[in-house]
Amino acid sequence: MPELRKDWLSGQWVAFSTERLRRPQHFAPPTEMEAPEADPFCEGNEACTPPEVFAIRPEGGAPNTPGWNVRVVPNRYPALRVEGELHRRGEGLYDQMSGVGAHEVVIETPYAERELEEHSLSQISDVLETFRARTLDLMRDQRMRYISIFKNVGLLAGASQKHAHSQIIAMPLVPSEVERRIEVAEKHYREKERSLFSDVMDQERRDGTRIIWENSDFMAFCPYASRFPFEVRILPKLQNCHYFSATDRTLVQLAEVLKKVLTAYRIGLNQPAYNMLFHTAPLPKRPDGKWPTIENSYRWHVELVPRIFGLAGFELSTACALNSVYPEEAARFLRESMEAHGEEFSHE
Repeated sequence: MPELRKDWLSGQWVAFSTERLRRPQHFAPPTEMEAPEADPFCEGNEACTPPEVFAIRPEGGAPNTPGWNVRVVPNRYPALRVEGELHRRGEGLYDQMSGVGAHEVVIETPYAERELEEHSLSQISDVLETFRARTLDLMRDQRMRYISIFKNVGLLAGASQKHAHSQIIAMPLVPSEVERRIEVAEKHYREKERSLFSDVMDQERRDGTRIIWENSDFMAFCPYASRFPFEVRILPKLQNCHYFSATDRTLVQLAEVLKKVLTAYRIGLNQPAYNMLFHTAPLPKRPDGKWPTIENSYRWHVELVPRIFGLAGFELSTACALNSVYPEEAARFLRESMEAHGEEFSHE
């Protein structure tokens, strides 16, 4: 059974899951991802995965059969497990809780060799809709307090399977980094009575050098204090703290931004490994009243982090990022990569 333990110095929770030792690479560093011939995520190989919990099937059809656009299955090597009771206890000075949660894999496409950005806006929107649908279902479990959505691409980003996929983990706690971001946004809102996210977008428009792409609903830019080379932050223009409340139109607009930025990564950076991270508010009313202005102060958003260089001693010992590319130069480079692909850059 997985277990969650809290570090006494950093205050961060750590998930322990011995089942993940059953993954193919075990302790040896992987040198390559699984070959498409052994790909359990391909259409026709539905029997090679655990039974699906959700799928988008345009023509209908039975579960666990071909004919799907997006498919969701439980992770065979889960970080947290849905079975069991949630118990919290102390162990002397230390705090721990049972590793209750859910860990799902979103298979983004039936095709082994197709990356997310190579799909149509409709297919990308289906993936984003799947994130929303699974969040709405998982949040019905009253034990859960936060749902993490993320995508790992490439070995350097932690992917062990080449087939395009994302992951969803429902957790019985709110991670300390999520709490920190909310508290920063709430402090700004209390002091200035306006959204930090709106203020940042206004500042980026005034500066004009770090914006990569902007449509009616989103702005994509390289953050002023980017932690990693070519890091991109995607902020929604409308106030909404929960991803699960995003409208169909919003998801189509987000699909457009993701397609453009990921295509720029592919062209300009030669298909780098990267992580895609969805930051959303904790599930509502859990805990009650801890963040009284969260509906107005915090805003769900997406981060894209290319994994061009690994972390070294300085970063690990100080938690201070060391970036070799200024965000202004990174944004210019990504805009030029878009233009090389025939994408017209616009601030509209």
